[in-house]
Amino acid sequence: MAYEEVAIEAIKHALKALRKRHLVEEGAHAPALAALNRPFVLQGSEWKEKAENLEVELQQCYKAQARLSEQLVVEVAESRASKSLLQEKETLITDLQNELNQARDECSHLTELLGEKTKALELLMAEHQDLKAQLEAMTLRANNAEAENKTLVDRWMLQKMQDAERLNEANALYGDMLDKVKAASIEKLARQQVDGVVRQSEDGAEFYVESSIPSTCKQRIPAHDGGCASILFEYNSSKLISGGQDRAIKMWDTTSGSLTNSFYGCLGSVLDLSITHDNKFIIAASSSNNLYVWDANSGRIRHTLTGHIDKVCAVDVSKFSSRYVVSAAYDRTIKVWDLQKGYCNNTIIFHSNCNSLAFSMDALTICSGHVDGNLRLWDVQTGKLLSEVAAHSQAVTSVSLSRNGNMILTSGRDNLHNLFDIRTLEICGTFRSNANRVASNWSRSCISADDGYVTAGSVDGSVHIWSVLNGKMVSTLKEHTSSVLCCSWSGLGNPLATSDKSGTICIWS
Repeated sequence: MAYEEVAIEAIKHALKALRKRHLVEEGAHAPALAALNRPFVLQGSEWKEKAENLEVELQQCYKAQARLSEQLVVEVAESRASKSLLQEKETLITDLQNELNQARDECSHLTELLGEKTKALELLMAEHQDLKAQLEAMTLRANNAEAENKTLVDRWMLQKMQDAERLNEANALYGDMLDKVKAASIEKLARQQVDGVVRQSEDGAEFYVESSIPSTCKQRIPAHDGGCASILFEYNSSKLISGGQDRAIKMWDTTSGSLTNSFYGCLGSVLDLSITHDNKFIIAASSSNNLYVWDANSGRIRHTLTGHIDKVCAVDVSKFSSRYVVSAAYDRTIKVWDLQKGYCNNTIIFHSNCNSLAFSMDALTICSGHVDGNLRLWDVQTGKLLSEVAAHSQAVTSVSLSRNGNMILTSGRDNLHNLFDIRTLEICGTFRSNANRVASNWSRSCISADDGYVTAGSVDGSVHIWSVLNGKMVSTLKEHTSSVLCCSWSGLGNPLATSDKSGTICIWS
């Protein structure tokens, strides 16, 4: 700002000086011009021309002075603009200098961070190398263990095959001996007939019986409200246990038709029942996703087995030890339970729901019937699938084991009842009738105590009985007024019990 004021003052001073000089020159030249005009009148034109020339020169001086003034003004403006631009550049340089300093600081920080990361990476690489070495060692051990495991499995399978062959031979020998005993003792047994039941017993052995074909409804019991889906007899007893949609489990005297005991505590409909071989505990499969275990003598619940996440539709107890229970639910699982400890030992998961199941006689195998129509055999210990067969074209509704444990009876929604050899899963007989139609996914059929007859209920309320020997229907029983859901033959040979959708139980003799 000081430079501009100085320049303006200098311009003003120069202009004043020029005007003053002009006035001085005019004053100095005026007398001379006046004196000359008087004596040199004749030479006036010449002097006049000179005066005009001087006046032109003076005008040119004025014009030059004006141009210089204009140039000075332009240069002052340019000087101002240059000064402003210089200030902007200086500010920009200052900002850039600050940014450069910040960038240098950041670069230093990043360099330090890079150094730390490099050290960490080197440490991780060293750890990776150690882990890789450990992995290789563990992989080698795993491969060795897998090879050893395969060898053990092969040896175990060989031993199991040998055991199965020995068991088959023993079963065959037992069957032959049974046939011989039957043939040799038939006349003697006929003389020992009591109340239509032929019996022969030995100390410490089960009763062996021959079943007769029932024809008459001896008792008609209104047992449950809303339907009775499951009935079974106690071992070597005429007492019948039933479970229904009213959540009650009841015990009946089939001779008189009277109620002898009731078991409460189930929180859902009873879909299946089982009893231990010593008749001490009753197990119920329930729609409440649980299994309930009662003490048969006191009527109190001993265990509530929880673990299924959908309705439990099938249950069976090991005939070998009365300790292990197997159950199936609509959560696509089969579970093996320990009754002494009250918890699950093993769980088998499969894509098709199981409707019915049974333990083999040696309690090493589970036989299960599924919604996809297949019959499957499972290893109890490992849960592995041993074998399977397409038993029915529709869902399997019932699986029951013969008295000697060699045969499996299955029923299906295709209205067929098939008998399989448990050792080969070859079909040994098919029982059918145009009048017999399976009522539900949990309709239970049964085999008589002497393995001589197959019994199944129908949706029209009739009960059909076939002979295993020739596959022909030998009797049709009609007493029920609604669909028959379950059949059970007493282990004493007689009577036969059936239950229907209205909750009625019929005792046949």
